[in-house]
Amino acid sequence: MKNDRLKEQYRINERIRVPEVRLVGDNVTQGVYPIERALQIAEAQEMDLVEISPNADPPVCRITDYQKFLYQQKKRQKEQKAKSVRIVVKEIRFGPQTDDHDYNFKLRHAKEFLGEGAKVKAYVFFKGRSILFKEQGEVLLLRFANDLEEYGKLEQMPVLEGKRMTIMLSPKKSSSSAKQASTKVTGTTPPSKPAETASKE
Repeated sequence: MKNDRLKEQYRINERIRVPEVRLVGDNVTQGVYPIERALQIAEAQEMDLVEISPNADPPVCRITDYQKFLYQQKKRQKEQKAKSVRIVVKEIRFGPQTDDHDYNFKLRHAKEFLGEGAKVKAYVFFKGRSILFKEQGEVLLLRFANDLEEYGKLEQMPVLEGKRMTIMLSPKKSSSSAKQASTKVTGTTPPSKPAETASKE
């Protein structure tokens, strides 16, 4: 079913009903050709004429093996889907009056998350009358973003949504280099039970 849908996206050979096309690709002199000549070139190479950009003027075609072309398109779609699935968002919650011990514990978590290539959504939750401390919440989140400057890029300034004030951080380095950086950082920390617990989560 998916293959049928993919086939319907592209016109090939005699289904391409236009006066002329622009040829691109290997083993062909690129340029604009009458459709009859383009079909002759494709036939001489025992290949298909595939319309890859129908909205161009004239439409752009490639001479290629159609089955191989469909396979490559399907593979590319799978890779794009896999990349989009890998974008993970980890949440870290603070209170408006978080103490230093809790702050540092969550900071360590955030470094590991960013090092693994995940985004970090950090927020301060204001319970009841604690909304009066929203300035403290903003200062805390900006301090958090500043302490993570080496690991993550701040996508947005603190935004208050209902009882939550939120920031979003995205990984600054590529996944492999970030993991190495993360290993170096954790390597300088003396091993302790809290550190082991944090690395498992």
